[in-house]
Amino acid sequence: MTDTHRSPSPATAQDAASAMDQALDWLIVLGSADDEQTRQFHAWLAADPLNAEAFAKAQAIWDGPQVVQCAQSLAAKPAKVTLLKRLRPHWKPLATAAVLILGLFSFSNLPMRLQADHLTVVGERQRLQLEDGSRVLLNTNSAFSSTIDERQRVARLYQGEAFFEVGANRAQPLEIDAGPVQASVRDTAFAVRYLDGVAQVNVQRGDVDLRATHNDARVRLSAGESIRIGPNGFDHPAKLDPATDLAWVQGRLIFENCPLDKVLAELRRYYPGWIINTNEQLADVNVTGNYRLDQPLDVVRSLAHITSARLQEFPALVILN
Repeated sequence: MTDTHRSPSPATAQDAASAMDQALDWLIVLGSADDEQTRQFHAWLAADPLNAEAFAKAQAIWDGPQVVQCAQSLAAKPAKVTLLKRLRPHWKPLATAAVLILGLFSFSNLPMRLQADHLTVVGERQRLQLEDGSRVLLNTNSAFSSTIDERQRVARLYQGEAFFEVGANRAQPLEIDAGPVQASVRDTAFAVRYLDGVAQVNVQRGDVDLRATHNDARVRLSAGESIRIGPNGFDHPAKLDPATDLAWVQGRLIFENCPLDKVLAELRRYYPGWIINTNEQLADVNVTGNYRLDQPLDVVRSLAHITSARLQEFPALVILN
């Protein structure tokens, strides 16, 4: 840490990006600060309101669930002070790289992802054709495998979202496992979403026979129907809105009077970094729009514009306030 942080120049004080850059530095220094560094920090904090604002946001990020999860996984590593002293000269490039890695790959799911034949990273979609001719479109951050031979036709969605187009097969149906549910299908088109222990099945064409793995309960869905399956089994079937619920298949994200916090939650699935809203008043603002899912940053910029929010952009990080 250099003395340049004692009192920023007037030009620096007006630069939000520079203030955030300094705030990230201070977060690391304060982990093992002496009395003089603590005094310098308080002087910097009081020098300009922009500094206090930037530090509050940086601290909110640092204390967020993604960083906490990583910290827990590193609990057995060397002492904090020793580790920070080693990393301090390289902090900012390492922090940016860590954010990118967190967005692109979940290490907590590494064993699961090693079982998969096909993987997509954040923001990627992948088209597959199975050995029986079935076609699969994998959505962002998904893990999938299949085993198809004379004895069985089985596919597994370990994580993420997939759209299936399955042809008629009189011999045996295609069985698809996705966490709390197993689907058995012939001659149908439908989507399965499996995230955080909950599955959602949306049927576009044909019928889908479902079995809950929790209690062996069974449900048949027909075209135009949708159902959620959690750890305790099935919810009630609902009507499918293909224009919005299956928009991702066409490369779109469509929202109709959807609260901004839910819109941002969906966008985070496609953005390889962090999208953070620090203005609670924006969370319940209803949003209607039709967007390209391969340009999540442009969507955030559009949302900032229509809600009159202030947008700050950093490497792998955008903040709405």
